[in-house]
Amino acid sequence: MENLSKINVLFIWDVNERLKNYLKSKLEQLSNLNLIFPKDLSEENLLSLAPKASVIIGWRPDIKMLQSADQLKLFINPGAGVQHLIPIFRDLERKDQIILVNGHGNSYFTAQHAVALLLSLTNKIILHHDWMKQGKWRTGDSEAKSVPLWKKKVGLIGYGAINKKVHQLLSAFQCEFSILRRSWENTNEQLLTPVTRYEPSEIRKFMGNIDFCIVAVPQTGNTVNMIQKDELNRLGRTGFLVSVARGQVINEEDLYYALNENRIAGAAIDVWYDYSPEPNTDNQKFPYHFPFHELSNIVLSPHRAASPFDNLDRWDEVVENLTKISEGKKDFINQVNIANEY
Repeated sequence: MENLSKINVLFIWDVNERLKNYLKSKLEQLSNLNLIFPKDLSEENLLSLAPKASVIIGWRPDIKMLQSADQLKLFINPGAGVQHLIPIFRDLERKDQIILVNGHGNSYFTAQHAVALLLSLTNKIILHHDWMKQGKWRTGDSEAKSVPLWKKKVGLIGYGAINKKVHQLLSAFQCEFSILRRSWENTNEQLLTPVTRYEPSEIRKFMGNIDFCIVAVPQTGNTVNMIQKDELNRLGRTGFLVSVARGQVINEEDLYYALNENRIAGAAIDVWYDYSPEPNTDNQKFPYHFPFHELSNIVLSPHRAASPFDNLDRWDEVVENLTKISEGKKDFINQVNIANEY
């Protein structure tokens, strides 16, 4: 390997000791990497450190810090969503010289959660759990029967890291799969099972041909309100919806009334519409603007699909990208296309 100059890697949040030790142990053989874990996370101190950084890792960078980082080559966002970063990186003076990378290390956990939500919904787990807590023993199909997944039609909206794993997990049920994704340019891609292919312009046809819909797309200008009243009506009275995407992908009002009026059979939702809700008079906080919690045909989840957050294996993607820059490579995994917003 050629003699490479020192690469300063700046972490812009309070990294716990367990993660620090994990990263150091994984990267200790790369002598040209200098990991910087500042104790002082004030804006002033980060601004003073940024000009020395070739790599910055964190979730919510200040644009002034990024503008001052004149040696910056790579910004790593360890989480799955970059919608908050797109406007910042579009405005950067050196935007063509800085690569933005997204994190998919939580995709296994999120896929697991999506399937858990689906099964909780179709098997009426919450309803029967609550009845048992009330002392109602052996409630059966007359109360709330399960809906089988076996040999049903599953639609995946988005086919990135999460839904590829959902596809794998649900294939055991011998489902018939349909996939709607932005592009099918790679026609030689080997898919796990036979699938029916759809593009975004065909979403209503797609929704009309499936029994279960799993939504796992990034929030972009093209995906906000992607699913509205007409799409939900196409899913129909026996259709189920699961979302681990972003709240704004599904129109909130249309989703509520589709559930309230039983125009779809049910939904399981992990992503919401107000992440700073004001407490009501009973000091309750609801991250939405319609009373979803009063419905019996929904499973509510507080944006926790990425749990467990203390799992260290999820950082192996970061380790891989730091190894690449240490070796002078530029083929980073999970590079974000700023124009496409993901």
